[in-house]
Amino acid sequence: MERKITIRVRDGLHARPATRFVKLAKSFGCDVEITKGSKSASAKSAVKLMLLSILENDEVVVKTTGEGEASALEQLANYLQDPLAGLEDNEAAAPAAPGALKAVAASEGIGLGPVFAYFPEPVVPDARVISSAEQADEVHELNVAIVIVRQRMKHGAEDKSLSAADRAIITALSEIAADEAMQSEMVEDIATGASALNAVLKISARTADEFSKMGDTYLKARADDVRSVGRQIALALLGKVDTDLSAIPAGSIIVADDVGAFEFTRAPLKKISGLVCAKGSATSHIAIIARTHGIPAILGLGTGMEKVRDAKFLAMDGMSGQLIPDPDDATKSEFEQRQKRANDEREALGGYLNFHPIRKDGTKIEVAANIGSAEEIDVALAAGAMGVGLFRTELLYMQHRELPSEEVQFEVYSKIAEAFKPHSVIVRTLDIGGDKPVAGIEFPHEENPFLGWRGVRMCLDRPDVFKPQLRALLRAAVVGNIKVMVPMIVDAGEVRAVKALIKICAGELTAEGKAHAEFPLGVMIETPSAVFAADELAKESAFFSIGTNDLTQYVMAADRLNARLAKLYDVTHPAVMRAIAITAEAGRKAGIMVGMCGEAASRVDLIPKFIAMGLTELSMSPASIPRAKKTLAKLFEIEI
Repeated sequence: MERKITIRVRDGLHARPATRFVKLAKSFGCDVEITKGSKSASAKSAVKLMLLSILENDEVVVKTTGEGEASALEQLANYLQDPLAGLEDNEAAAPAAPGALKAVAASEGIGLGPVFAYFPEPVVPDARVISSAEQADEVHELNVAIVIVRQRMKHGAEDKSLSAADRAIITALSEIAADEAMQSEMVEDIATGASALNAVLKISARTADEFSKMGDTYLKARADDVRSVGRQIALALLGKVDTDLSAIPAGSIIVADDVGAFEFTRAPLKKISGLVCAKGSATSHIAIIARTHGIPAILGLGTGMEKVRDAKFLAMDGMSGQLIPDPDDATKSEFEQRQKRANDEREALGGYLNFHPIRKDGTKIEVAANIGSAEEIDVALAAGAMGVGLFRTELLYMQHRELPSEEVQFEVYSKIAEAFKPHSVIVRTLDIGGDKPVAGIEFPHEENPFLGWRGVRMCLDRPDVFKPQLRALLRAAVVGNIKVMVPMIVDAGEVRAVKALIKICAGELTAEGKAHAEFPLGVMIETPSAVFAADELAKESAFFSIGTNDLTQYVMAADRLNARLAKLYDVTHPAVMRAIAITAEAGRKAGIMVGMCGEAASRVDLIPKFIAMGLTELSMSPASIPRAKKTLAKLFEIEI
């Protein structure tokens, strides 16, 4: 990732600010490069950095590559835009201590405490070969084990101390345990002579591997869920249960190869000071649970776990992904100070949770959340989200091994609408293509699926897929303030086609006597053609939502996943910013709301520009909401 930055450090990066900037850069595991004009240097070398002769008001490009690159870029940019950076008495950031490790920053916060090692015995396959006469018994034992696991999960979800997000996660795990397709594959494996235990281990591992190979980060994270559920069924077959986490001493940091979401929800979460796992990602269920409960978490440590496994004490930073096994007294003291600063900052930002930004002309600015599942409701509400600016429905389709029914979708959309009312919930209709396959939809091979049969193009061609979603949304609109937006729109004809299909669905629901309501229909502005047709689209749309991730990719003709093109993938490029301005102007003239749901919406350096363009809604990851609100409070000169 990279960002163009104007240096605001007083007198530029001379000796002391440069040295502290290098210390900050070294605290991250990713590579950091800084470019001024035609010259570049590693930001982890003070000498090379000073040789660039970076002065106040100079323009530079900071590029981060590797694990934690987004967090690193944000913190480095903040440093360079602080006039007093490097001039204060306290350290701007902690240097990487000896023995420090880096992994995925999954839940922010500073953790400091004794290690609680959680390494339950692995479940290993048995050596049995099942005769045809024994197969029926094995299938029966498999079914009994699945029932036992689901009953345990149902009982666990009834724990009143759990959050709604925790209960939703347990419910999702229970659905995986009951998945008929997986169960059928296990029965087929038993028919070949495998024991029920071996069938469970084999099929759950194979299914998890299928998820782990998917490009979508949310889907990759479901691999952990499948492995966890497979383990629970296998243990039930053996008449065992997993090691109990209830005995964890208060203030401890859990260190594990992996912790299943079900096991984690059963732990005394208020006692836990941190979580470190060899496996997992920022979109995994344990990461969501950790963020919901304010537990610092570092996941995906991999082979680095060997250096942590036998540690007695840990210091960890869930924002940067840095952890230090058995730190010395000086490092402990430093982390205690960082913990205090982090707590103070969190308390300060807490003052913005219920803040509703209003421009001096009385226009309300909505700061909403981007979420991918109902399990993230609590996280978004706790962050002060003023509704949902983007609910991605892809995961709802992809986590099932068949297309979700209208009833399943209605239940999810209603739950989210109920949770956020009276605020609006903007639901993006199914946005998938050949890069994110789903069961029940056969995608052709395409050389470039990002330019292919995806989004609204696929949906309009497959009304059997699209209509159940539209019907579910019409029904959910009775429950709360549902808005719907359509992705990959290129002209007004597509919007009119969607409207015609919605009218048909509404007529069907009326004939069936099912309650439903109209919803505002908007479009995502993410293709160059949508920008050029913005005036016409505005006549057909209730609102615009600018998807800066894809808009930048398409305007710059630069694959956002191609590291070699990272320099081109820049939302601040004049062409991209001009596209945003054109869209905002078209929306303003038509009198419709213009929002943004791409990652750029959370950038504190760009928020003032977007507001000046006329945007009145910004949607982002929940963790970014308090800082965005703080930025708006300063912009509007509102005291909190």
